[in-house]
Amino acid sequence: MELSQLETFLAVAEERSFSRAAQRLHRTQPAISQVIRKLEAAVGETLFDRASRDGALTAAGVLLRDYALRMLALRREAASALGELKSLERGNLQLAANEYTCMYLLPVMDAYRREFPQVHVNVHRMLASRIPEELNLRTFEIGVVSFRPDPAQFRTIAVYGDSLELIVSPNHPLAGAGKVSIEDLGRENFIAHNVTSPLRRKVIEAFQRYRTPLNMGIDLPTIEAIKRFVAMGNGVALVPHLTVAREQETGDLVRVKVDELEFKRVLRLVHRRQATLSYAAREFLRVVRTMAQENGPPFYYHVERAG
Repeated sequence: MELSQLETFLAVAEERSFSRAAQRLHRTQPAISQVIRKLEAAVGETLFDRASRDGALTAAGVLLRDYALRMLALRREAASALGELKSLERGNLQLAANEYTCMYLLPVMDAYRREFPQVHVNVHRMLASRIPEELNLRTFEIGVVSFRPDPAQFRTIAVYGDSLELIVSPNHPLAGAGKVSIEDLGRENFIAHNVTSPLRRKVIEAFQRYRTPLNMGIDLPTIEAIKRFVAMGNGVALVPHLTVAREQETGDLVRVKVDELEFKRVLRLVHRRQATLSYAAREFLRVVRTMAQENGPPFYYHVERAG
């Protein structure tokens, strides 16, 4: 089984057509068919359902596709690592974060790019729950999460301490209160994020525990939309402090303290425990450590133990 065969196999699987794969690879259709026959002979399984018009994969084909993606990703990782042996005058840094955790990355990337402007930084946006799985597929090197994945598989570094905050517009009746209890929020209209998360469940449980109604009248898809909607005078919201620090400084939003909803969050950088990080990724971690040393809390750098 050769990597070139796997590349051809993936092209056919993605295009769902031998002829389209041939056009994509600038080869003839008979040549593509011959490569697939040799690959099928090597693995001892039929990979494509020849009776299907759309080039559907067999069960063996589906299984091989997952491994082929990993193998080709490993080859890219090897080529990238070898290319970076000389210097960091070029290279790629692949990161992953969701809308919230990306806010932590911004000042870090600013400092990183000042030192290594030639390194291309690509931040993949995805659900935090998917990041460990994608790390195993070598889609990127480092992710940012607010939970700790399996310590046997992943190395985690705690880098930022955050908290949940109730925000209102400056004209809201609660804006001048400074502090309220959870019972005072039973009649408020909450603008919520429509992505289910452990933090959302904690908030719901807190309202249930204090027997207070939680009226989530509107769900929005992004934190940015939630902030703007609240600033317009539409209800209240619970969001991480990291995402609203600027708006609180400018006065566009006001924080109201709620002791019963003082949920702390720790942001972590995570990578595969057995991974050999690229030079670009190693320097990124060094920049993170330096930022923590220079700024102090809420930035910090604590490598968490495996056990």
